[in-house]
Amino acid sequence: MNTFDALRSYQYINLITYRRSGETVATPVWFAYEHDRLYVGTGRNAGKIKRIRNNPQVLIEPCDARGTPLGECMTAHARVLDVVEHAHINRLLTQKYGLMKRMIDLTALITKTSRDVVEITVHA
Repeated sequence: MNTFDALRSYQYINLITYRRSGETVATPVWFAYEHDRLYVGTGRNAGKIKRIRNNPQVLIEPCDARGTPLGECMTAHARVLDVVEHAHINRLLTQKYGLMKRMIDLTALITKTSRDVVEITVHA
């Protein structure tokens, strides 16, 4: 069993990032899982992207859509992926979330909102 197997049955995880002050910010997000890595899609200008670029150490925990924790929290490492890596990850997210993901993609296309993908790995 690998590190993220326990998360497979959940629809959301809290991605907990750190402000420069050290204060934590928890954000419930959709995620895809592949090859012992988690992937999260989000807006390019989202606060979590800025915080990850500043400090790649994150915490993750399963949660519901409102961010209520549903399991244990674990330390992980996040990095923002290059644009060339986005297509495959977006397919994984679409496969998991279906119509809702397609609606978000359509909205991003209409509003011309750029998207980023974050890769999450276990902190060794």
